[in-house]
Formats: sequence, C-alpha cells, structure tokens
Amino acid sequence: MKQVVQNYKSGELAVLDVPVPGCKPGGVLVRTSYSLISTGTELMKVSEAGMSMLGKARSRPDQVAKVMQSVATNGVPATYRKVMGKLDSYTPLGYSLCGVVEQVGTGIDDVKVGDLVACAGNEHALHAELNWVPKNLYTPVPDGLAPRHAAFGTVGSIAMQGVRQGEPQLGEVALVIGLGLIGQLVVQLLAAAGVRVVGVDPDPVRCELAERLGAAACGDPASAAVEAAVAELTDGHGVDQVYLAAGGGSNQPVELAARLCRDRGRVVDIGKCRLDLPWNAYYEKELDVRFSRSYGPGRYDPAYELEGRDYPIGYVRWTERRNLACFLDLLARGSVDVEPLVSHVADFDDAVETYQRLKDGELKAVAVLFRYPEHAGEAEAPAVAVPAVNVKRNPTRVAKTPVRLAFVGAGNYATSMLLPHLAQREGVELSTVVTTTALSAANAQRKFGFAEATTDLDAVLGDKSIDAVFVVTRHSSHAELTRQALLAGKTVFVEKPLALTEDELAGVLAAVEESGNDRLQVGFNRRFAPLLQEAKKRFGARTGPASLRYLVNAGLLGHGSWYLQQGTEGSRFAGEGGHFIDTASWLLEADPVSVYAVATSGNEDLQVVLRYPDGSTATISYVTTGAATFPKETLDLVADGKVLRLDDFVRASVYGRKRWVSSRLPKARDKGQNAELAAFIKAVRTGGPMPVPLESLVATTAATLAVRTGLVGGAPVTLARAR
Repeated sequence: MKQVVQNYKSGELAVLDVPVPGCKPGGVLVRTSYSLISTGTELMKVSEAGMSMLGKARSRPDQVAKVMQSVATNGVPATYRKVMGKLDSYTPLGYSLCGVVEQVGTGIDDVKVGDLVACAGNEHALHAELNWVPKNLYTPVPDGLAPRHAAFGTVGSIAMQGVRQGEPQLGEVALVIGLGLIGQLVVQLLAAAGVRVVGVDPDPVRCELAERLGAAACGDPASAAVEAAVAELTDGHGVDQVYLAAGGGSNQPVELAARLCRDRGRVVDIGKCRLDLPWNAYYEKELDVRFSRSYGPGRYDPAYELEGRDYPIGYVRWTERRNLACFLDLLARGSVDVEPLVSHVADFDDAVETYQRLKDGELKAVAVLFRYPEHAGEAEAPAVAVPAVNVKRNPTRVAKTPVRLAFVGAGNYATSMLLPHLAQREGVELSTVVTTTALSAANAQRKFGFAEATTDLDAVLGDKSIDAVFVVTRHSSHAELTRQALLAGKTVFVEKPLALTEDELAGVLAAVEESGNDRLQVGFNRRFAPLLQEAKKRFGARTGPASLRYLVNAGLLGHGSWYLQQGTEGSRFAGEGGHFIDTASWLLEADPVSVYAVATSGNEDLQVVLRYPDGSTATISYVTTGAATFPKETLDLVADGKVLRLDDFVRASVYGRKRWVSSRLPKARDKGQNAELAAFIKAVRTGGPMPVPLESLVATTAATLAVRTGLVGGAPVTLARAR
C-alpha cells in the first residue's frame, strides 16, 4: 500500500510503498476514502523539517532540553547517534480520515466489514491507503453524511473539546482569535450553541468566511472594528470567553484576549501560540486560563486509546470517541457545515506536490482533502456533464436595418421587462408575436406595435425575413422552442432557463451542431447591469482566489403561480437560479467546477456553494422566508484585501486602498435588461460575437441542473467537462 511520509532530517516528503498493517485485536483495518490535511499542525511539521539543524533547535526548545538531558546521562557520542538516527527516519503524517472497514479484529462488535467510519489519531488515522485503528479512535458515520465531510471528524473534535473547556452558555459572547481550520469550526460550534461570536484574523477572506458561517463580526486584530463590535455586543463589559486558535510566535493573541475579555472571563488555549501572559492584565481581571488537550479525555492515555478501556459516562461525559461521534452528528444534521472550508481536493498520488504548494504559499487553503482511489463498495461521486460545444459554424448573416424580431410568448416578463425597451429602440421592428391564445397575441400587438399577431409558430420559423426570435414562454417549453428556432437558422434570445434537464440541454446543443447555428443568448441580464459593471471595473483585476456571497431574498410566491407547478416547470431555483450563478461566474471570470447544495426549508430555501478552478468560492443563499421589506439581492465579493458590495442594484461600493461608493439610483432598479438587449441587437445587426459565449451559457445551465442532483444525493457534484 502507499503512505505519505517525511524525513525530518532532510525535509524530504514521499509517497512510499509500505506493508499493509495487520488487523490486531481490539481494532479494525480501514481503507481510506478521504483524509484531511491539517493546514496548521501538519504544515508546521513540514516547515520545521525543511529548516537547518539550528532552526529545528530554535523551533523545538522542548526537544533541545531532552537532548541536553541525554548528553548529561549518556554522553555526547551516544546522544548524537540516537538523535541522528531518529531524525534520519521516515515519520508519518495525518490524523483525520474517513474510510470503509475492510477487516474486523477480535473483540469488535460495533461495526462490520463495509461500514463507513471516521478515524482519529496521529498514529492510526494517517495519510495511507490502509490504517489499523483501535476501537476508541473510530466511530460509525451517520447515514447520509458524505465521506469527505466525515473526514473532518478529528479536527472537529479538537474544536469541540476547546468549546467544551470554555463552558459557553446561551446568550454569551465569545471571541475567537485565529480563523484557520480550527477557528472556523469553533465559530460554527459556538453559533450552534447560541453564542454570539466575534472573530479575529488578519486575512480578510477568512474573516468573510467566518461571518458567512455564523460570526456576528470579524476583523483584523489591529482594527478598531473588532473592539467596537465587542463593545456593542457586550454593552462594554467584554466577552465571556476567548478561544485562542492562532499559531505563531507573536504574543498579540494573549494580550488581545486580556484586553477584550470581561472581568473573570475564560481564556481557552486550543492552538499552539505564544503564551507570555501579561501578569497585571490577567491578575486584575482574574481571568480563568484553560488549556484544551486535543480531541478530549482519553488522549495520550494508552489504556484508553490502545487497549480500548472506556471511561464511564457518569464520570467522563465527553471522551475522545464521544466527541468524534457528536461532531459527526452535528454535521449530519446540518448544524455545522464543513464544505465551505474545503479549499482543495487532491488525488492521493499528488500528495507531495500538494504539500509543496501549501508550503510555498501557491495553494492558499483552509482545509485540503486527499481523495483516495476507488475501491470495492465505494459509490462514485455524483457528476453532471458539461457538454462540449462542437459546431462547424455557418457564415453569419448580417441583418438589414431595421432588425426584424419575433416573440414567441407575451407573458408578464416579456411585456414588462423586454418589450418596453425594444419598442422604443431605433432600428428595430417588432414583426410578429406568437402566443397560444389569439387574445394575448392581439393585446401584445396593440400595446407594442407588432406588425402581425398569430398562433402559428411554423409560419414565423419559416419566415426568412425575421432575423431573431425571442423565446419567452413557460420554462418547460424553452429548450424545444430554442431547438426549433436554431434549426430554422434564427438567432435566438431565450429567457432563463435554457433547459430543465440534461437531455434538454443535449438536445439544444445537438441542434447547434446539426445546423451550424450557434447564435444563442440566454437572458442572464445581471452581468449587463451598469452599476455592477462599474463596480467590477472599480474592483480591478484579481491575483488570488475570491470569496463571493450572494443573498437572494426571493420571497413567497402568490397562490396559483405557475412557478409552483414543479412537476412540469421545474423548481424555482431551476427557473431563476441561473441568473445568480451566471453573475457569480462573470464576476469570478471562470466557470464552476463543482456544486454543493443543501435545502434548509423543503427544497425552496437553498444554500448553493460553487467552487472555481482557482480555489474561489461563491455561496448563493436562495431564501423564500425572509422579510418582504428586506432587499431582494445583496452581493459581496472579497479578494486581495478588497471588498465589492452590491445592494439590490441601487447602490454599489468597493473598499480597498480607496473607497468608492456609487450615487443612489432612482427607485427603478436597472438590472441590465436594456443593456443586454442592446448588446444582443448589435450582434444580430453586425453579425459579431454573441454577448455571452455559448460555452459559458452551457456551463451555467449545467451548474443549475447540478443543484437538483446535489440535493438528491446529499453530496458535492462534480461538473464533468467533456473533452
């Protein structure tokens, strides 16, 4: 089997072929599905291994003291041989994983072969294809919990033990210093316990992530905003607890803890940070300093960890194993969400390269998972295909002036958002409107000046004088009508969605390939909104990954709305979710590579997390249960020390070295329909490129379809691009 190892003397990292561990009594042999890299603890070990001998000594004064004691006892030569022998050996990495039980040792009766388990321990939950794990260091994974999420069990237990040491109570306020992997989990656990949280970290991306995951406010440790938030939330008294989840050699965390903690508050050390306690500050407030030891009671006790001797629950309520099971239960019930923490998933064979990228800072991550080769009984990760666009384009016909348009459908959106702009546009002729009922066609003809009104679609598609066709019917007919119009050689503008199923999307692309006609635009208008375009320009180019948050306060539908006909018309998100995915992808200048979706209220209130090739993420919160008086759409984009904020297409702001705030627009919000139509008409008239590349339209549609797949499967969905 293969295992990740490191030589502490040379710093060499390798994936070695090593013997399979035996399945001893009192434990199980586990084949790993996912293992988690601790970007704090493990990277510290990797970095130390790359230091000179003097650097190693400075970083580990505790080990130097042991060496000096050995010199005094055994002499220099013997001590030298002992130290060099230990340094010049391969040591394992890893301590948190999820896998499938492959063999059960004697004395084990709580799991069987084929069961999914989460495992802990820096000697038993290693980055290796197979691990022997003793009974008290594994626990069964609840039904429905994805293996990649269960792999967080150990670090979740570390965070949970830290929170338990703080003894939080409902309504209290806590300060979490350090928003790395452990800090982010502490934030979520405290929020789930009814505690209001203020986070501290110099990284604005991590601060934004913590706020998205439940923190009331976050900021840089040097920022006055942190102290202001603490003062506001505590009426000036200070926080009840401080959790030190930071690393490094600075004494700033313990000094900040003393400054912001209330009288007789609690300070809990979870991470490995400098602890030169300022005596006066801690004495005057009589602060209670506590340490949190790893995963919980049982850690470092051989009788518990290796011999399987449990502590009676009446005396020790929360042991290592019970913490592990509790954290998995919170994950399974949705009280804690680890998917937004996953910055990267690497194949196990690429482990050395992944560590190197992390060490060099090329890969900036909160959490990184290793994905192991498939094995018997392991389900394949769900995927939605992103079809390739294969077309041998026919010559584009340049339209004469005026550009002649036909509308298929004349419902509320067409008559309120599209036709008023087109009816007033010079160089455009509204030629024909097609509806299923004669009266609706006649009404549209009268209001907007169509030359003809009909119920005969074939007549429109066969009319060579018509340059472009608008498809603005109900969702279930979009794909078929678009397919027919493309085959008829028309340039097509179809309102979202382009398709409700993968088969419908494939049918549209088959028509493109057959006809050589790829002149297609989907009504994703928000990227054309002038306010958002200006904000993106002010934000400027990006160098690092971004975090985007998009809140859509969709509201409840009126009784009788055809949007409620999900059996035929698809879900609400299927109908309009493409708007928000397209906007996120346009801002991030890429197409998503995976989608994770969770329903919070039936299947109407959704959290959709999109991941992009450069590690950027976009979270779309699509909710129907918010206040009607709250704005419908708010968006935040954070990257490179800058923040872009959009408030419902009424005002936009960009925060960086200089702050830009737009003037407030009139009450009528401009969501980009007019600019989108202008770009479309220009493309029709000139024969130039369509406003949005077809590949982008297809990728957005596939990502929207993947939301439904993800809700059914309860796991992230890969967007598999055809080659």
